[in-house]
Order: sequence, then C-alpha cells, then structure tokens
Amino acid sequence: MTTDELFPTTVIGSMPRPPVVKDLLNAHEAGNISEAEFRKRCDAAVQYVIALQEQAGIDIISDGEWRRTSYVDVVAEVMDGFQYVARELFTQHKCVIQKMTPKREGVVAEEAHFLKKHTTRGTKACLPSPYLMGTRMWEPKYSQEAYPTREEFMWALAPVIRQELLALAEVGVDVIQLDEPHLCVFVDEKVRAQFDNPEAEMQSAVDLINAIVQGVDGVTIAVHLCRRNWGRRGWGAEGGYEAILPYIQQLRVEMLMLEFAIPVAGDVAVLSQLSEHFQIGVGCVDCRFPEIEPPETIAERVEKAAEHVSPKRLLLNPDCGFAPGMLSEVPLDEAYAKLKNEVEAAELLRQKYH
Repeated sequence: MTTDELFPTTVIGSMPRPPVVKDLLNAHEAGNISEAEFRKRCDAAVQYVIALQEQAGIDIISDGEWRRTSYVDVVAEVMDGFQYVARELFTQHKCVIQKMTPKREGVVAEEAHFLKKHTTRGTKACLPSPYLMGTRMWEPKYSQEAYPTREEFMWALAPVIRQELLALAEVGVDVIQLDEPHLCVFVDEKVRAQFDNPEAEMQSAVDLINAIVQGVDGVTIAVHLCRRNWGRRGWGAEGGYEAILPYIQQLRVEMLMLEFAIPVAGDVAVLSQLSEHFQIGVGCVDCRFPEIEPPETIAERVEKAAEHVSPKRLLLNPDCGFAPGMLSEVPLDEAYAKLKNEVEAAELLRQKYH
C-alpha cells in the first residue's frame, strides 16, 4: 500500500460489538434466525461501524469484524469440522474435531466486497494465522483423531487461508492482515520456557505465514504482532521485540503492525533493526483500558518511532483490535473517542513533518 500522505491512520481489525450485535451473533449461533435475516441485519450493523470509522477520520478501515464472534474462528465459517467442546483453555473458540471439508469458501472476500462497496476510504481485511489457530483450535483429546499433531493441523490450514487471501486480493482491498499474536508472545521468557524448543515454534509460525503469502502480488500484506489482548485485564506477555526479531525479519510481507502503547512493549529503538522494506504500524493508542489519551500523547509515541525510522514508513494504529472476541466489554463510544484522537495525532505529526 502506498499513500502520498504521511502518517496514515488505521485500525487493527475488530471494533467493540454493541449489545445488539452480540445478540444477533448469539441468535445466529443458536439457529434462531434465518441466514437471510442474519445477513440483512449484519449488513446494516456493518454499515454503521464503517460510518463510525469514517466519521472519526480513519484512513484505512475494516468492517469491525462484526459478522463473527471471534477473529480466530473465521476458519469455522470457511470449513466444516469444528465445534465448541468442553475444555479449560480457549473455551470461546471452536475446536477441530473432524477432517476439514469445504463449507463456505471465499466468505472473507464476500465480506470485504461489502466493505469496499460502502466506503471510499482505504480498506483492510484480516485473517488468522495457522499457528494462531493451531494454538487455539487444536486440542489433543478432541482433535488427534482428525489431525494426530498440532503441526499437521496447522499445515492443513495453510492452503485454506491462502485461498481466502487470494480471494481477498481479487476483491482489491488495500491491506490484508494476518493476525499472529502467538509468535509475539515469545517475547516473554516465561512463555519461551513453556516449550522444549521455542525457536522451532517461532520458525514454524514464520514458515506458515510465508507459505501462505508466497507469490502474492498487488496488495499490501501485513502481519499483526501483539502480546494478547485481555481487555480490561491487560495483556498476556511482556517483553521487547528483540527476542523475536530474527524471526520477524524473515517474514515475506510488506507491513508489520506492532504495539508500543502498553508499557511492557519494550524500547521503540528496536525499529531501527527492522529491514527497510517494512512499513510499520506503530501501536500508539491503548485499546484495553478506559482512559482516553490526548492526541499529544499519541503523537509523542509516534515521534519516538520517527527517531529510528523514516516517517514515510510509519502508520498510526491502536495496539490491537478493540474487541477480538465477544467477551470484550469495551464501549463503542470509548473506541470512537480514541480513534478521533488518533486522527488528531496524525494531523499534529503531518504539520511537523510535512
């Protein structure tokens, strides 16, 4: 993606789902609403969240991910073989229980087409990475009969996600983002200590992404890296990007969406070590807690990044999505206020760096 204007603004993906959207999604999951009526009401809701981002002044917008309960579970929209099961971790995500078979291929592209049709702004569509889904959606007790190992499941996902990505590229969105928090949590030495070979895990996450994006041209492909988003409870890992830098450098994508608004994200000087071909989304807006940071605070974070890389490579974004899943209780008005201040911060920066 290219733009003539410095410091373009964007969202990461999800926007807070108001009660009406949560009720709509729950009704659909329970089978209490027809597909036609569900789609009609979703279309109306998504038009609203598009307008909200436009009114805030955001340059590159998403559909808020309001058509699903979680950014991870989109694969269960595309493929059969998943269902909710009883387990301790990741209870909000479906689990693979059977070999995947096609269900509704191209669903993300269909949603992106609606987004493009209803805005003149830049557009972004998001897909979960196979490593992320392997962590969240493969459970030995339920999954081993279909996929004996997590690795086998993840590599089975790679061509599925690649096809969705190719369909998105055909639609013509400006940015396709692959969400990969489970690579980023390896910044934390406590997380690394949980694995016999954390280096192999990080390499696997990178290899899967590179397999998906190989040979795809004509669209900016981004990878979003964050330390998990637990809403008001904060984050799930601590540490600077240095620990995962050798793996980030291998990613064959054009853009990295990083977080620096939280205090545990480390020194922004690490950006100077990134390959110059990366555009960098600077996480400069808190998405987890209720405080509305003033534009000046947001701009100051980006200025610190501009000390280490050219301002021409920088975008402004929140640290993460405002509501990656249905459990988030972030008010929509809060997100709107934060996005407005993100846009005002970009204007301050443009005045200084024009």
